[in-house]
Amino acid sequence: MKSSVLLCFGLAASLLPGIVSCSSGSAASSKADTDTVATGVSPLSVSGTALVNASGDTVVLTGPSMGWHTNWGRFYNAGTVKALKEKWGASITRAAIGAHGSGDCLRSYAADSAYAVNSAIALIDAAIDNDMYVICDWHSHENTKEDAKEFFSTISSRYGDDPHIIYEIWNEPLDVEWGEIKDYAAEVIPVIRANAPSSVVIVGTPRWDQEVDLAAADPIDGKNIMYAVHFYAGTHKDYLRDKTEKAIADGLPLFISECGSMDASGDGDSIDYQSWQAWVDLADRHKLSMLMWDIADKDEICSMLTPDASDNGMEWKEENYKEWARLAQKTIKDRQAKFAK
Repeated sequence: MKSSVLLCFGLAASLLPGIVSCSSGSAASSKADTDTVATGVSPLSVSGTALVNASGDTVVLTGPSMGWHTNWGRFYNAGTVKALKEKWGASITRAAIGAHGSGDCLRSYAADSAYAVNSAIALIDAAIDNDMYVICDWHSHENTKEDAKEFFSTISSRYGDDPHIIYEIWNEPLDVEWGEIKDYAAEVIPVIRANAPSSVVIVGTPRWDQEVDLAAADPIDGKNIMYAVHFYAGTHKDYLRDKTEKAIADGLPLFISECGSMDASGDGDSIDYQSWQAWVDLADRHKLSMLMWDIADKDEICSMLTPDASDNGMEWKEENYKEWARLAQKTIKDRQAKFAK
């Protein structure tokens, strides 16, 4: 959903000496092309276009993203994460920490920073306890650089290079040029790197994480940097799939940090099963990690739960799952069966 995406950015080479461009190092991906894992937590890094573990095996992560903490913080707890791991089979989730008020998402970091930080900590701690990966997502559509630096300083100083955590520094930049995103990344990533020098960082791309071709043409110099591509299958079809394929062919390491099976509003008339499957096939073909939006109870197709769902995911009942939740669960289990060792 365009109002809900995560992203992280890379660092300029001048600020991180001795690191290589994400488009280089393709030779290092030879093992990643043959070995794939999706379970268990190991320190992650980027090799060529692949996300890999400490043994150099490709890691394919699949799970649901949490909704904006501003409105659905009630689900940011140990019971929910335990259910995602044990009942859904997820290997990753995502803390969508709302940077600023947007629509009905009012309890933002700008309005209540302590609540935002505590929400992130609650989800991250639960993921660590359940041996899952978690994306710490600065969920903003605008350039809120100073608040982002403050937030990531707080989180990274608490967790450092903990292998469970992936940092995402700007969710879905809107009408922003790639140069501005690179400048933003050049200031935000050093804050993270001061405490977490090796953690993977996801960098957003212009116009809701769709202009991946711009990043591929001018990638950021840095290690362990990936780039976000977001899709909503009812809206984004062959045009964006072709862009995604081309960016990968050009050597850009991509991470689907948010996606949906409906149209880009997060709602619409129905799920587009045909386009969804085309996207899943692309992700499987290229061994891309993906998170589906979202664990929330809003009256829209992309929110996976009904309003009467318990705060504690271990108490969710079958009738609490909407159609999208059932498709997300099937996708997670299918990918785990395909990629897990």
